[in-house]
Amino acid sequence: MPARIIETNNTPLATVDVESVTVDIIENGLKNAREEMDAVLFRTAMSPGIREQGDCFPMIANKDGKMVVGQFGSFIAPFLSVYDADIEEGDIILTNDPYLCNAAVSHLPDWLVLVPVFKDGRHIAWSAMFGHMSDNGGMVPGSMPINATNIYQEGIRIPPVKLYKKGVLQEDLLELVLHNVRTSQWNRFDLNALVAACNTASKRCVELAERFGDDVFHSTMGVMLQRNYDAMKAVIGMVVPEEKREFTDYLCDDGMGLGPYKIHCTMWREGDKAIFDFEGTSPQAQSSVNFFLNEDMFKMFFGSFTINIVDPQIAFNDGFYDLVDVRIPEGTLLKPKYPAALSGRTHALGRIFDILGALLGMGAPNELLNAAGFSDSPHLFYSGYDTRPGKNGEWFQLFQIGFGGVPGRPVGDGPDGHSLWPGFTNVPNEFIESYFPLRIERYEVIPDSGGAGLHRGGNGLSVAYRFLVDGEIGIHDERWLTYPWGVNGGNPGMRSTKRIVRADGSEEWLPSKCEGIKVKAGDLLYYNTWGGGGWGDPLARDAALVAQDVARGLVTEAGAKAYGVVVVNGVLDTAATEALRAEMAAQRGPITEIFNFGGSIEEIKARCVQETHLEPPVEPVFQRRA
Repeated sequence: MPARIIETNNTPLATVDVESVTVDIIENGLKNAREEMDAVLFRTAMSPGIREQGDCFPMIANKDGKMVVGQFGSFIAPFLSVYDADIEEGDIILTNDPYLCNAAVSHLPDWLVLVPVFKDGRHIAWSAMFGHMSDNGGMVPGSMPINATNIYQEGIRIPPVKLYKKGVLQEDLLELVLHNVRTSQWNRFDLNALVAACNTASKRCVELAERFGDDVFHSTMGVMLQRNYDAMKAVIGMVVPEEKREFTDYLCDDGMGLGPYKIHCTMWREGDKAIFDFEGTSPQAQSSVNFFLNEDMFKMFFGSFTINIVDPQIAFNDGFYDLVDVRIPEGTLLKPKYPAALSGRTHALGRIFDILGALLGMGAPNELLNAAGFSDSPHLFYSGYDTRPGKNGEWFQLFQIGFGGVPGRPVGDGPDGHSLWPGFTNVPNEFIESYFPLRIERYEVIPDSGGAGLHRGGNGLSVAYRFLVDGEIGIHDERWLTYPWGVNGGNPGMRSTKRIVRADGSEEWLPSKCEGIKVKAGDLLYYNTWGGGGWGDPLARDAALVAQDVARGLVTEAGAKAYGVVVVNGVLDTAATEALRAEMAAQRGPITEIFNFGGSIEEIKARCVQETHLEPPVEPVFQRRA
């Protein structure tokens, strides 16, 4: 039975005509409220993941649960369809369990706060935000165990519960939850910050309704949703063909020796409706790399890719969802059956962006197609007891998100060392060194890691962490086996690597997914992320621009030869460049393939040990699940 909203004022909201200037004022008021949610959160949260890195996703929705402004798409409607309690003014709902909220959140570390907005006893809107907690209990610090085979191993599962009932904090419930995490102080502050951010947005919604009237406020939200519907209807007609178009990409492995895992999607249009069918995707994994993909979340991904084609000034929202049909077979990597582990879902989540970009762009590769880029949010975990003088052996726990290369694009080069999520920011090295027992000895782009092309792929990052006390580390990363592919003649980007140099001088190459790795004081970890693929023919890139990249340390002199450019001691050799380009063009011949994957899966596996220092993953043997 779906949730029921209890109102003391049952007068229905009416739809009225609203002047365009009023729509603009309310729309910008809601946009500002959404930004204020972030400001409140960042100033009151405690963990570096939220406070410094911005790992959170705010939203304001209309009374029906459709996101009007926000970042991650609305999850309220599917959530309410499975929440069977009454909701009253002053209630604040908390949950983190993907299986109990239709994947409104997709792994347990994301704690979701949901606030119904009331004015004069009448329900007028919703505010919501979820943030990634530094710890959620479970098998390992950080609560994302690679080797987990079910969700019970990943920490405390919070069903949809009322953290506040009619404005009263349920203290016993909160203490029970915090008793099950390692960083209870951080979690308490971060949760309070999420609540404060949602309450701030609720207050701003009420102020707008008081200023303009409830019906005008309600109707303006409808106008904003309709704008997106109209824009996306036009976009779908332009970029989604009636004939079927399909694409396949891969997760390299599951962290337990099996892989790669295939994600396959077919796209086509029927009338005004875009259809995305993931039939052909690999069955769910044995480990935590499964991604429980909410269909509405995928619609949001699709909309955010395309809405700017029509009007970048439109406030992106959920108004177009009826124009998209998403089909995900149950029991696959993207819709695993309970109680499959989900904590490592970031890899498949990121890969969806590469797949979506390929599907939308291959019909117009010169205008719309990007290469593959930094489609992930790789993690580093470092934990233990700080034995340095004055620290009294206190527990520490670091969780940090890595950045990499954005792909080459039709409009230009991909940025270097960027996040998958545009709103994320890097934790300052000074902050890390101040609060954790490590020193960052290198933080720089990796020359040549971006794929060569007319438009160069962005470079990945090399971060060197010197551990100052004994502890354990865990690493979650991808693209160590498969390449971030290039397009339109562009080369693939460089893959990720992880290498640790021990204090005694010995060296180890680490898998991209590993945990429980013991480190000693003085050990040095080189954490290298991957670059973006290149776009277009490298031989067509302005040679002077390549020489400039060499001077800036983005391309080496040896790497410049991938563009057919000869730079010697920092000086461009024009004659040698012309000769080399002519030779390379003759050997290569015309460009006939849109995508450059760096070889087939079989070829990549055959070269694996030589190129990566690691054994290739084994073809998964899927078990039949009840």
